[in-house]
Amino acid sequence: VSSAYWVSAGAKLPPPPPVDPAKAEEAKQKKAEQDKKDAEAMAKSQDKAVVSSMAKAKAEGRTPAKPLIGAGVPPPPAAPATPVVAKGVPEKPAAVAGKK
Repeated sequence: VSSAYWVSAGAKLPPPPPVDPAKAEEAKQKKAEQDKKDAEAMAKSQDKAVVSSMAKAKAEGRTPAKPLIGAGVPPPPAAPATPVVAKGVPEKPAAVAGKK
């Protein structure tokens, strides 16, 4: 590696051109509109994929999976925690358990 490489790599770039606030605002609005269109297209394609998948499953005789979002079914209650006790091993009384 030559020393000329390191010198040229450290050279400063010219400052960026000044940004016109009106153009920046217009670009920001265009980007927001495009993002909105992209989100709508994504939602439409996902909906189409779900409908297609459910129709295919039904045609094959399988029960189509129900969508999880907005199903309105609360999760099952958690099982209460029970202590695991080994069979045949007597439990130590609290007074003896602390001594070693």
